[in-house]
Amino acid sequence: MRIVTWVIWLTVFLLLLAFAAKNLEPISLHFYLDQSWQAPLVVVLLAFFAAGAAFGIVAMLGTLLRQRREISRLRREARSRRDANAPVLVQRGQLLDPFV
Repeated sequence: MRIVTWVIWLTVFLLLLAFAAKNLEPISLHFYLDQSWQAPLVVVLLAFFAAGAAFGIVAMLGTLLRQRREISRLRREARSRRDANAPVLVQRGQLLDPFV
């Protein structure tokens, strides 16, 4: 299975490398106030991909932190319930039922 995974990763890498090699022409991005930026198409695509991944991580951060807080709260609650239901150790000579 590991070999199949490595073959897939190598194939994806080679396809992306070929894509990058074919898209080296410089492009111009025009911004407001007559500002422009020239860079190879591959660099622009990589920059926008990285920006999208960063926005996705930031968007999921709130949900992740909320879930982690809830998991820790539930673990504390389960631990306290487990401790409350723990068997009581009885020493020799001690009565189990106080009404006997």
